[in-house]
Amino acid sequence: MLRLTKFHGLGNDFLVAHWLDHVDAARPALTPDPEVARALCARHTGVGADGLIYALPPGGGDADVHMVLLNADGSEAEISGNGIRCLAQAVLRREGRGEGDVLVETAGGLRQLRTVKGDVDGELWTQVDMGEPTDGPTPSAAAQEFPALQRATVDIGNPHVVFLVEDPDAVDLTAVGPDLERSFAAGINVHVVAPTSDEDLELRVWERGVGITQACGSGAVAATVAAHRWGSVGPHVNVHMPGGVAVVDVDGPRALLTGPSTFVAEVVVP
Repeated sequence: MLRLTKFHGLGNDFLVAHWLDHVDAARPALTPDPEVARALCARHTGVGADGLIYALPPGGGDADVHMVLLNADGSEAEISGNGIRCLAQAVLRREGRGEGDVLVETAGGLRQLRTVKGDVDGELWTQVDMGEPTDGPTPSAAAQEFPALQRATVDIGNPHVVFLVEDPDAVDLTAVGPDLERSFAAGINVHVVAPTSDEDLELRVWERGVGITQACGSGAVAATVAAHRWGSVGPHVNVHMPGGVAVVDVDGPRALLTGPSTFVAEVVVP
């Protein structure tokens, strides 16, 4: 048996499997499995989600949990700003804590999270220290040819390409997203953005390994960092996505992401 909890961050939804729920014969030890992720994340034949998060024992130090995220297509993602908030809520909920700090090991490095407000069994607002954004991979030929006012790649532990456009809604990401994603050797998250004020940014997302998503936490950070460097927005930005609003603060070399996660259900599958 596999026991899961389901959460979403602004409509970006995840299944979480915690290793402490799988320590007996009926629930064998967790091993990240792309085939399982594809089956469970399928919208019509599985539970349905953008990704499956394995909450595993930390490798050492003071971390509370080690995060392995498999996208809906089974590929592994280094980090997810929405997913990690969902994981933190799952950890707090399982431990019976209504608030507190959670230190998470990820493939993109350690991430410190702290609760801001909310209910661990409902909606919980959490701030994530997303680390120091750096330049991403060299733009591909397809990225250089994409019609945009500005373009940049940003690495938040995972890679992003950000395009400044007049109207994000006018860009058909279902048409251009797959080609842009594949044009980078390791794939990439694709974002089209437009500022509406010094503190507001419109963002639409094509997520690597998933496709169109309602929101992308790491993408919100990458988009804000790029737009801030272009002088299009200030250091405190409300990032508006189809699923809702996340807040990004560029704090010196680091970036902070604040947003909600919402408990959906407990699920048990064979």
